[in-house]
Amino acid sequence: MIAIRSILAFVSCLAAGMSAQTADELVAKNIQAKGGIEKMKAIKTIRMTADFDAGGFKAAVGYETKRPDRLRNTITIQGMTGVNAYDGATGWRISPFQGKKDPELMGEDELRTTIEDADFDGPLVDAKAKGNTIEYLGHDQVDGDDVYELKVTLKNGDVFYYYLDPDTYLEILVEKQIFIRGSVQESVTELGSYKPVHGVMFPFSIAQGSKNDPDSRSKINVRKIEINVPIEDSEFKMPEAASKNATEKTPAK
Repeated sequence: MIAIRSILAFVSCLAAGMSAQTADELVAKNIQAKGGIEKMKAIKTIRMTADFDAGGFKAAVGYETKRPDRLRNTITIQGMTGVNAYDGATGWRISPFQGKKDPELMGEDELRTTIEDADFDGPLVDAKAKGNTIEYLGHDQVDGDDVYELKVTLKNGDVFYYYLDPDTYLEILVEKQIFIRGSVQESVTELGSYKPVHGVMFPFSIAQGSKNDPDSRSKINVRKIEINVPIEDSEFKMPEAASKNATEKTPAK
């Protein structure tokens, strides 16, 4: 009985080691497929323009990001532009479609997901340094096609599932489970039409939305991606006057 337990323990440890090694290998192949870590790290800023379509509701969207964790998203409809931004410390937004033309601080839930989106290289790169853990879960299927599945647990407890194409090793689907105040928010991002920009592969077709209702997902068709364009840090900061007013309204402790 003791011998059997020892064998089972040994096999369990061996399987865990093989799983970890496989996860590391898949991450390495994913990074190499994108162009390699040197080319990825050479990118300091990204500016993207795209068309947004959600069931016939169309808009122009913009995306700017700067290493290590600056992010600014815009959406323009009928001359009005909404903004979501993060400067590495503060998340803020402008919501003119809700009658709010002045910048305001993000709520806790929105800030959490924005911080995750602001990770310049994504959770697979420098995972250990970020406190993320990655597991290889084996083979799965996406729309009938075979894929490799990686489970990424972020430092804050949120979980991302990456589904990699077995031929290209690029992610074609990412499922997110965000844990907020005891509840789970699930979403899916489909990625396709990869093209090289400055030697790094980017998806030019993106669909986001419900895990259980693929037809309802919003679609983003990227028109242009610019690399290493000058973007000042001030572009990501909450306008000073609005920031000051928000501070003044905060009750003294």
